[in-house]
Amino acid sequence: ATWVIRRYAIQWRIFDRKTAQQHMPLLGGVAIYCTVTALVLFMFPVLVQGYLLPKHLVGIIVAGGVLMIGGILDDIKNLPPKVQLLFPIIACVIIVVSGIVIEYISNPFGGVWSLDQPQWRVFTYHGTPYHLTLWADVFTIGWLMVSMYTTKLLDGLDGLVAGIGTIGGVIIGLLSITALVQQPETAVVSFIFAGACFGFLLWNFSPAKMYLGEGGALLVGFMLGVLAILSGSKIATALLILGLPMLDLLAVAMRRIFIEHKSPFSGDLFHLHYQLRERGWNDRQIVLTYYIITASFG
Repeated sequence: ATWVIRRYAIQWRIFDRKTAQQHMPLLGGVAIYCTVTALVLFMFPVLVQGYLLPKHLVGIIVAGGVLMIGGILDDIKNLPPKVQLLFPIIACVIIVVSGIVIEYISNPFGGVWSLDQPQWRVFTYHGTPYHLTLWADVFTIGWLMVSMYTTKLLDGLDGLVAGIGTIGGVIIGLLSITALVQQPETAVVSFIFAGACFGFLLWNFSPAKMYLGEGGALLVGFMLGVLAILSGSKIATALLILGLPMLDLLAVAMRRIFIEHKSPFSGDLFHLHYQLRERGWNDRQIVLTYYIITASFG
């Protein structure tokens, strides 16, 4: 899929115009999305025999498609940040409507904090009720937005985000087949996603022949966030997998807001991977270090 999409990106002249790599084709995320969608649809009858419901898989596919549309538009027209933000928000709302929500948070002192109240039934479709659950929906949207923007802002070095997506997908897949979770269908979707990321990584590892693009960078964080919810609300696992990038995101955002007094969405070179490059590390050393930390935490 990457080989095919890359040819179209070159033919349509969809190149990276935000860095020095002026002729690097984008749309790598489209290759990952097409692969995941094709395999999920192919295995659809098997995947919906257990924990996963048809509306869950349809929601993931539709929400991912929204991210791809927004990403392609941004890669071509360089949309302003406020317009870029609309597509991830719409994708989050679609996920919530499809019934993928964080229903509880584990209490470190024992038990759980339930987020399933207050709840209102909005409508019923084909016998399936759809509810608005205030705190569960708010936490879910917030979690997915943080996940997406973590990988979006991390996407600065060849192979970094695709590699973390591969590692994260494998870890969540292995977690899903443990006796604690027992969700083989969720594991299959996780392994499909990991395999798609790895297939793209072969083209994206330094020196890269193709970039993820805006939609692809968001898609990796989106899928890891959704899979964490599906695998028994194992948000803590995803927090470990994305722990280093999330801490980096928090530090950079705090710096921009409180020290530089500018938008947290503005770009700069204060991310950890850029700082390591300034200190003489090459791109492969930085990326492999991130891989080791991510896999170790996972």
